[in-house]
Amino acid sequence: MKPQSSLFRCDGINRRDFLHIGLMTGLGMNMADLLRGRALASTPDGRTGATKAKSCILIWLDGGPSHLETFDLKPDAPVEIRGEFKPIATDVSGIQISEHLPRTAQVMKHVALIRSMTHEFGNHNTGSHYLLTGNKPSPVLEYPSLGSIYAQQSGLEKVLPPYVAIPEGVTYAGSGFLPATYQPFSLGGDPSKPDFRVRNLNPPASLSLHRVERRREMQQFLDKVKRSTEENPIDTPLDTYYEQAYALLTSPESQAAFALEKESPRARERYGRTRIGTGCLMARRMVEHGVGFVTIVDKGWDMHTQIFKNMPDALFRGSGKLPSLDHAYSGLITDLHERGLLDSTLVILMGEFGRTPKINDRAGRDHWPRAGFVCMAGGGVRGGQVIGATDAYGEAPSEQPVPPEDLAWSTLELLGIQPDFAYQAPNGRPIQWVKGGKSIEGLT
Repeated sequence: MKPQSSLFRCDGINRRDFLHIGLMTGLGMNMADLLRGRALASTPDGRTGATKAKSCILIWLDGGPSHLETFDLKPDAPVEIRGEFKPIATDVSGIQISEHLPRTAQVMKHVALIRSMTHEFGNHNTGSHYLLTGNKPSPVLEYPSLGSIYAQQSGLEKVLPPYVAIPEGVTYAGSGFLPATYQPFSLGGDPSKPDFRVRNLNPPASLSLHRVERRREMQQFLDKVKRSTEENPIDTPLDTYYEQAYALLTSPESQAAFALEKESPRARERYGRTRIGTGCLMARRMVEHGVGFVTIVDKGWDMHTQIFKNMPDALFRGSGKLPSLDHAYSGLITDLHERGLLDSTLVILMGEFGRTPKINDRAGRDHWPRAGFVCMAGGGVRGGQVIGATDAYGEAPSEQPVPPEDLAWSTLELLGIQPDFAYQAPNGRPIQWVKGGKSIEGLT
């Protein structure tokens, strides 16, 4: 077993991310190549026309958050099951959650709390793949994440990327069998730090915008010469893919979207000045500027030891995972609601699995995929309700089990994407986005 870490879980696989490979090199040529590759990829119409959510914010609690300390407490169970935390009332009669989520308790009227998420994969990588893609892990095929499916279906009409990860995506938050151009654009770094700058969005000191402009003009000239010598020249007057790369680098729209300094101190305090709080605030800005799918990754939920200390306090009182999450999640839901964006923005809160009902000998809980939670709000979801239930010890669903296929199916439906659409892979094989799922009963 790896030592407990505040930021990492039991794996360490690196991943590629959208635009990470040299946006600045030679006028962003690599970025343009990626954009061209995306446009040339097969992009069949898998839209349903029944869109309820224009965008989606996924808060990923990496490592596997305990359902028994958050949204599915068992106060009547034996002490070795129920643990130390107490349930508190929420703004919805009959719904109780952890005492360490008091702010979240006041926004549950907007939330559909799924207490019966269940699957059979207790490894971080396989569990993450299942939850983020809606497909069981396969040794021969890596499925695309929901964010990458959205990116593939959304097209290239806007300057900003359709899929953004804050600060970076996890291993299976990427494009899977889709072209790598549908990877998320990863901001990189910690957005809560005063010196934070979005990776690849600003030229290095050695490459001024003046030099970028000169290289862009040279590329346009070379492109014009190339077209003039081709037997069947293209109709486009200039290479729009290089233009898109240049626009992302220089446009006021892209610069404004990432400008956290424009937020008031009150807004910063509402979300909390933590990594996850600032990430949620940045996600709200992304949605306001037209980004369709944003994943916020919050590491540190793999609590095999001292769970009752680390979740609320960690280093000092209020420094643990639950206070930060409480601030960030409630702040995001409230802010979206006040701005009139919640109805069109689907917000999902989840991790790869729950934790063992029985507390281990290190005062922690281990991996437990048979039971877990998902919170869904906005975007056509009917809030103020609980879907499903677990048994008296939180071991397994006792009512309405919800597998990852159904969660993915419902998410894509809300985003106006046909879940069973068969994508034509490069080898000619049709592959459904999600196999065997169905809509979650009562969600909308």
